[in-house]
Amino acid sequence: MKKVFVTGGSGFIGTNLVQELRSRGCEVLNFDIQAPLEPRHQPYWRKGDILQREDLREVMEAFSPDWVMHLAGRAECDENTTVEEGYQANTDGVANLLHALEGAPPERLLMVSSQYVCGPGRQPDHDQDYFPATVYGQSKVITEQLTRNARLACAWTIVRPVNIWGPYHIRYSREFWKIAAMGLYVHPDVPAPVRTYGYVGNVVWQMLGLLEAPAPAVDRGVFYVGDHPIRIDQWSLGFARALSGRNPPRVPLVAMKGIAKAGDAISRVTGKPFFLTSSRLQSMTIDYLSPIDATEALLGPAPWSLEEGIQETVAWFRARGKKEKA
Repeated sequence: MKKVFVTGGSGFIGTNLVQELRSRGCEVLNFDIQAPLEPRHQPYWRKGDILQREDLREVMEAFSPDWVMHLAGRAECDENTTVEEGYQANTDGVANLLHALEGAPPERLLMVSSQYVCGPGRQPDHDQDYFPATVYGQSKVITEQLTRNARLACAWTIVRPVNIWGPYHIRYSREFWKIAAMGLYVHPDVPAPVRTYGYVGNVVWQMLGLLEAPAPAVDRGVFYVGDHPIRIDQWSLGFARALSGRNPPRVPLVAMKGIAKAGDAISRVTGKPFFLTSSRLQSMTIDYLSPIDATEALLGPAPWSLEEGIQETVAWFRARGKKEKA
């Protein structure tokens, strides 16, 4: 049984991670400023802010973990801010975590970065070939650089999640799955781009597999976590069929652009994201590939298929809807 200190265990990936760790008999401490999404995880939660350096250090030293898994940080893309003003959790928060590790060095550290350290268009030539296309991506470059320069006493591994989906993904629940369940989802009538998605069950399995792997195989390594690249319509149409029982209509791209521009304006006025914006439309029409071959070569194929992941996610989404109506 491992003692595992998780930062950001109340979020989407973190909730699935805490659930899996507990199912494996691990002792878990979730250090997060937000309460858990899953009420059953309350006993493992300690409210805390990674921007509060001494509080983080004291809690980690008292827990004395075997593994540290750092997921906390700001994940949404906001191009109306700067790294310094909007993404301190991904920079100063990481520096605080690395400082805390000096007093309580674990056996292993898993530092969660993002595929966004490299934008779409090409794959990186090596682990430090950075070309972020967003402010969020820039902040995660700093996350990785801080980790590399920390001279940690433990074995550490950086993981770059791709576009992750699955149970407890609240934004997809609100902006995609709800729309698809109502039969309102439409798909752009263009050749489907190829993108790298990842079912969260597979991603958690890969993360824990990297921690369980022999240290020399993963120490100071960078691994993408997710599934093989697929056409985006395999994913989106799969969900639309599972939720509404039919294929969604395909709409000319020019009409989709008009809807997206209206969505941009609605989002600005209401402060809430519309189901289709220019940014979301772009992600539906361009390729974005990330290399997961090294991960699969080390760990083998991930256990869940796309269809199985969709089935589990739809079951969770429907159960959540029933709870909200009750």
